[in-house]
Amino acid sequence: MKLVAIVGPTATGKSALGLTLAERLGGEIVACDSTAVYRGVDIGTDKVPVAGQRGIPHHMVDVAEPFETYSAARYATAAAAVIRDVACRGRVPILVGGSGLYSRALVRGLFPGPARDEALRGRLQRVALRRGVMALHRWLARVDPASAARILPRDLKRIVRALEVYVLTGRPLTAHFADTRSPLAGWDVLPMAVTLPRADLSVRVLRRVDDQFARGVVAEVRRLLDAGLPPSAHALSGLVYRQVVEMLGGVRDEAATRELVVRENMRYAKRQVTWFKKEPGVRWIDGPGEAAAVQEKVLAVVQPWLVGT
Repeated sequence: MKLVAIVGPTATGKSALGLTLAERLGGEIVACDSTAVYRGVDIGTDKVPVAGQRGIPHHMVDVAEPFETYSAARYATAAAAVIRDVACRGRVPILVGGSGLYSRALVRGLFPGPARDEALRGRLQRVALRRGVMALHRWLARVDPASAARILPRDLKRIVRALEVYVLTGRPLTAHFADTRSPLAGWDVLPMAVTLPRADLSVRVLRRVDDQFARGVVAEVRRLLDAGLPPSAHALSGLVYRQVVEMLGGVRDEAATRELVVRENMRYAKRQVTWFKKEPGVRWIDGPGEAAAVQEKVLAVVQPWLVGT
């Protein structure tokens, strides 16, 4: 069984490329986006509207309520079931998205680690507040050097998880990776990533952010909050949403919020490139995913791979 994966940084045209592949190959899209799983969280995630899907089924979108906390492990289980169903119906499953952890959980698996320990997490976060995130990162470097080398010093969320695993199990996070098993074990996966020069990407990110605000992302967030969704909800923790929540709370005005969203998108794109360059077997394609030349280049790789030549 075979799975085509279109991954890479934000705003590079992955959705357009995935749609063309699905049309040309008889495929269906399986989204790989940690925020698009939530219903009602639409504009900031750039979900492809039904009118723009060209009749191609899109899976793993709108599968959770916004008040839920959706996890990479839950995604991997559900997405694997969808992918098997697509393939069993004679269609080509095409994974599309840039959520690196979700992609890894699906393709390579996650270790069966301990559940969240909210009390421990609270203590670790209080240490970060008192002494700074770097203090936690230095601790991580002592007990799990491999994880410290992989996790950015300011990435509090992942530092806390790595330390949580170490404290609860007595083993570093990296020692658990040998216990992982992919829910798609035995499948052949062809991961391809699209990339753009940073200057070009910056222009596209700015255009996307302007479009999101023009289409009403602020009103979307306000509706979610008015419906009772807490500002701390996981569905509102992603790019654009987190910054808009802060704006509505009086942290900054809209102009400053737009600028911040652009900067955070560019930082996120850099992290995505770093992440996927460490993933095995990824083939990098230069150029925007909506460009015909890029689409033909990808098809020239994918088509013979699918038929085994």
